[in-house]
Amino acid sequence: MAIKLCSANLSDLPEGVAVPTYDRSALTPGIVHIGLGNFHRGHQAWYLHRLMQQGLAQDWAIVGAGVRPYDEAQRLKMAEQDYLTTLIELDPAGSSAEVVGSMIDYVPIVEGNGPLIQRMTDPAIRIVALTVTEGGYYIDPVTKGFDAKHPDIQHDAANPSMPRTAFGAMIAALRLRRDAGTGPFTGQSCDNLQGNGAVLRQTVVSLARLSDPALADWIDANCTFPDAMVDCIVPATGPNELALVRQLGLDDAVPVTHENFRQWVIEDNFCAGRPDWDKAGATFSDDVHAYETMKIRILNGGHQVVANPGEVLGVETIAGCMAHPLIGALFHKLASTEIVPHVDAVPGMAPLDYVDLIHRRFSNPRIVDTTRRVAFDGSSRHPGFLLPTLREALAAGQPYEGLALVEALWARMYAGTRENGSEIAPNDPFWSEMQAVAIVARETPQVWLEQRQIYGDLADHAGFAASFAKALHTIWSDGTEAAIRAYLA
Repeated sequence: MAIKLCSANLSDLPEGVAVPTYDRSALTPGIVHIGLGNFHRGHQAWYLHRLMQQGLAQDWAIVGAGVRPYDEAQRLKMAEQDYLTTLIELDPAGSSAEVVGSMIDYVPIVEGNGPLIQRMTDPAIRIVALTVTEGGYYIDPVTKGFDAKHPDIQHDAANPSMPRTAFGAMIAALRLRRDAGTGPFTGQSCDNLQGNGAVLRQTVVSLARLSDPALADWIDANCTFPDAMVDCIVPATGPNELALVRQLGLDDAVPVTHENFRQWVIEDNFCAGRPDWDKAGATFSDDVHAYETMKIRILNGGHQVVANPGEVLGVETIAGCMAHPLIGALFHKLASTEIVPHVDAVPGMAPLDYVDLIHRRFSNPRIVDTTRRVAFDGSSRHPGFLLPTLREALAAGQPYEGLALVEALWARMYAGTRENGSEIAPNDPFWSEMQAVAIVARETPQVWLEQRQIYGDLADHAGFAASFAKALHTIWSDGTEAAIRAYLA
């Protein structure tokens, strides 16, 4: 019978499951983390846990938080098991499991975010970190600046003491800390955004300026927002993952599976101190940009390269896409010939070697990472992960036909049906509007590129527009596999 995961049962867990060796009752909080999804618990929380296993960072424990009503369900599940999480590493060579105990509390989710604001005013809280997805920072899709017109932002500007967003809650807490003389905290983005620290600064400072310009100036001058690159493939938890943890003899409502790879590269810019994450394998660097460019363009961009045709062809997992003779080959050729020329080497890793590494990681059959999860929110991911490379390729006169093909595959996917006739369920915040455009684009491809909020002036590039139109025509007339074969030939 599976043993309930909780503090009282740690000594009784099945043999082979690693458990915290530190006294969790003696931990004190230092970090509030907003967005307690699988990625945070399999990545940042793990690094801190590993420090605690060394007897370090005992005053940096994590307090979880969220700002949306659905976060309350996660909080209740975590509270039932004393905020412990089972991490299951899945590798072709074997599996391992460990219980992570670096999180010690979870703030109740309440309209107006009063409990969260109060928790962030605690002087012990020196870092407020976030994983809210790359689409969650209120960025204007055209200008890449702050989207001051979004209804959430308008609400928080008018109601700064009862904010709706994580950023509004951070500002409300910083106002109280300033007035009490408590001092600033570091805002730390852990999302897949190039220059994520700068993006977080832009969002927080710009929102504060709408209601309190003096406070905005104080935040800008005193708070720090380090850039960081984060990397670990962490699938969503579903029935398979819940069954897997029970096979280990554990009753865990929120287990996390992950690959045998992690990377965290961080700018060392913390106004109120930080844990020594480097002692657990993280890297502090003055050149985070180079690391994040390599990762975002090859890994995150590569995810879109394989997920879009995978959805159209009905391939359910990323490993399945890589096993497909055409999709796997599409990734390797496109990444090697069209992305690598626009990526610099980083210490210990050349871009072509990184392509090979990502090819192996994507191909891990033990990681059941669904094509649907990876294809989610393409309206944020294509502009963030693929189009910067396309722009550089066009400017440099370098090959871009594969990138044009991927954009055509994306347009085909958003038409909402697979080639076998089954429906592709809505999978983007702007799905309905974009699906209507995708259907028209079947006969008039240019209308897809005329979505200026995504493509900007790329629609005006005759060569790219022609390549896109040709690829989309082939996809609709001859099929996805025929279009990929034509590119590979």
